[in-house]
Amino acid sequence: MKVILMSDVKSLGSAGAVLEVADGYARNFLLPKGLAAEASSGSLALLEQRGRAKARREAEDLASAKELAAKLEAAQVSVPAKSGGNGKLFGSVTNANVAEAINRELGIEIDRHKIQLPDNIKALGSYTAEIRLGKNIVAKTTVKVVSA
Repeated sequence: MKVILMSDVKSLGSAGAVLEVADGYARNFLLPKGLAAEASSGSLALLEQRGRAKARREAEDLASAKELAAKLEAAQVSVPAKSGGNGKLFGSVTNANVAEAINRELGIEIDRHKIQLPDNIKALGSYTAEIRLGKNIVAKTTVKVVSA
């Protein structure tokens, strides 16, 4: 029997896969538990339509991520921090501080977990931060640590 998997099934396949399975397995296990639906022409057309919609959404997300990456790479963000007379900070600058500065200066909200800094920033100066925006899209922005 030909079925479309509605959710991931261990050792069988992932959601959306069209498979040929034994009739008893489909009737007694997959269909009653809602793990699969019978593959009719209508359900196959619906599956194809969902696939096209998903591809379109992913393309739009990719385009917006590239646009955001261009904005971030062109910008320089200042992070104020308390420092001593010799330029050493009282503490360190974290990715949360950088995310807050990006939100404050550029109006772009970035999750702090997507920001990767070089080691610990414990002195005044300019540093490069990598921001992971999506699949294979990494923006590098300049973070300038200034005395508060």
